[in-house]
Amino acid sequence: MNITYHRASKKEDLLQIIALQRKNSVTVVSEKNQLQEGFVTVSHSYELLKRMNDACPHIIAKDGDKLVGYALVMLETFKDEISLLNSMFKTASRILGQKRYLAMGQICIDKAYRGHGIFRAIYSYYKAEFKNEYDCLVTEVASKNQRSLQAHLSVGFKILDTKKKGDTSWELICWSWK
Repeated sequence: MNITYHRASKKEDLLQIIALQRKNSVTVVSEKNQLQEGFVTVSHSYELLKRMNDACPHIIAKDGDKLVGYALVMLETFKDEISLLNSMFKTASRILGQKRYLAMGQICIDKAYRGHGIFRAIYSYYKAEFKNEYDCLVTEVASKNQRSLQAHLSVGFKILDTKKKGDTSWELICWSWK
């Protein structure tokens, strides 16, 4: 296993992100596996993923040519593109005030590659890429996605707020870089 970390730059990178996203969607992962392995909530169209990437390329992990993990970069200019995330941006702006923040739109590691430090390494790369431009990184994690929430907290994220949307409770979390 020779994992490399970089920014998404090709159409194939985006198509592999979508394929990994679909494999780990809350709509296809069994409830048992959701508790054990986690899940992703939002599915992006290729067009939206490309526009997001054109504005600020996503962070990816690859084993050779195979994408094995990603962390999406979501600028505030995309806050109205995914209605589920709109309130995240409003709450983050209210709580963080004048801090310059970036949103992590979603992170996912291929099941066969979990437990090898890729999650932490993606976030280390993310921080190295953006710490000079932004004060912190924010994202939301469904409270029932304990694997993801605990992994984020272990990297250094702190819970800023908890909100209920429909039948799901969400943790707004922030990783301060300053």
